Amino acid sequence: MGDSEGMYTVDEALSTVGFGKYQALLLAYGGLGWIAEAMELMILSLIGSSLQSEWLLSPSQKSLISTVVFAGMLVGAYLWGFVSDTYGRKYDIHTYIHTHILFFDHFLFRLFHLFRKGILGVTTITSVAGLLSAFSPNYVSLIILRCVTGVGLGGMYIFNSWFLEFVPTPNRGVWMIVFSSFWTVGTIFEAALAWIVMPSFGWRWLLALSSAPSFIVLVLYCLAPESPRFLCAKGRINEARNILEKAASVNGKLLPSGILVSDQTQDHSENTPLLSPRTDNAKSGSSSLLILFSRKLIRTNLLLWLLFFGNTFSYYGIVLLTSELSSDQSKCRGIALHSQKSQNSSLYTDVFVTSLAEVPGLIFSAFIVDRVGRKLSMVIMFVLASVLLLPLTTNQSNEILTVVLLFGARAFVSATFTVACIYAPEVYPTEIRTSAVGIANAIGKIGGMVCPLVAVGLVGACKQTYALIMFQVVILVSALSVWFSPFETNGMNLSETL
Repeated sequence: MGDSEGMYTVDEALSTVGFGKYQALLLAYGGLGWIAEAMELMILSLIGSSLQSEWLLSPSQKSLISTVVFAGMLVGAYLWGFVSDTYGRKYDIHTYIHTHILFFDHFLFRLFHLFRKGILGVTTITSVAGLLSAFSPNYVSLIILRCVTGVGLGGMYIFNSWFLEFVPTPNRGVWMIVFSSFWTVGTIFEAALAWIVMPSFGWRWLLALSSAPSFIVLVLYCLAPESPRFLCAKGRINEARNILEKAASVNGKLLPSGILVSDQTQDHSENTPLLSPRTDNAKSGSSSLLILFSRKLIRTNLLLWLLFFGNTFSYYGIVLLTSELSSDQSKCRGIALHSQKSQNSSLYTDVFVTSLAEVPGLIFSAFIVDRVGRKLSMVIMFVLASVLLLPLTTNQSNEILTVVLLFGARAFVSATFTVACIYAPEVYPTEIRTSAVGIANAIGKIGGMVCPLVAVGLVGACKQTYALIMFQVVILVSALSVWFSPFETNGMNLSETL
């Protein structure tokens, strides 16, 4: 099609280039970003008991350590989405200098001069604040630094949207699950690291070492290319073509003959200018919000927000539930998985074992996501997770059975989270993709903020059955939100405009 008309789109170029060495390098870089996020978030379920013993914290203070991170992520999720959609996944400083900003010009210049690029901003904040957390002299400073770390972590989903925009449509679901597997690698590695570090060196060393992947991503940042879809959507066609030509060269392929165009100009006549006028970034940001909250997307938005809230709530609920049932706070008769003597070491063992659950979950989701579609895949796995949690509402005294059921539930809930992170960016057009996904992630972080209060509060008060029932209700509501979502994106090209 592109050849016969003398024009081709990014989707047609990527289909010709295929998935090769170029995308594999991007996969490794973006995957490292997800490893960094997973490790920073897994810390929340590993250091709470140690901090409580060392600083004599109350249960509510212990819960707040997790809650403030998600509060920071709530802010960061939308902030970095706006930056990424307006200034680029990787933004060129020369373009920025010539950009006119209508409001608070000097303030915004100073702010974005330092964090002008989505990936650069999130990795800088996450790595620096994460490392400084290890040197916190008291509880208040730790809370502040973990909240700042959360602001950086809130934008890590940019890696997902960024990598998605380089992947050809065929088998896109499988490759995005491969990308998501790096999250699982991060959770397993963090659990293993805690198992080794915590007993001998303590929580400060764990925090310091856990910031290492973020620093590596920061060092390698200069090698990351901008998204050609973003460049086309902004009318920067030549820059997009240069990146696609490099991808083709690395993969040993040739681009289609003709002129690269964005989706909105593909059907224009030859007399129509190919490049739309470049709007200033302040107006672009306002326009993105108008598109996002238009009548065409309101149903999709509400259902996706409900999905992300429920998925985040249930995922971190199971993670925290595992640690709470293993910690010395679970003194209720019949629910402590281990004796008092072995509880500290058993916490890291149980978290490590249940982290391994994400591997079969990924394999299962990779098998069905392109076969039955995104929506049905998530519904199936939500229902299976709910079924596995059901026996725990009546009995948690059997250690082996409890670990096995939590293992299976986490496998399916983490897999639905993976598919949701593929589905959401596919639903929205390039011009608002990261902003829209950012808001969905922000809504999800509210679930993450509420979750510790439920998992830690109810289980600590010997009301673990109520916590489990709440998790099941949230999981089933999440399944319904997927079922009624109006779009199935399996096999569809990514759109640049609504």
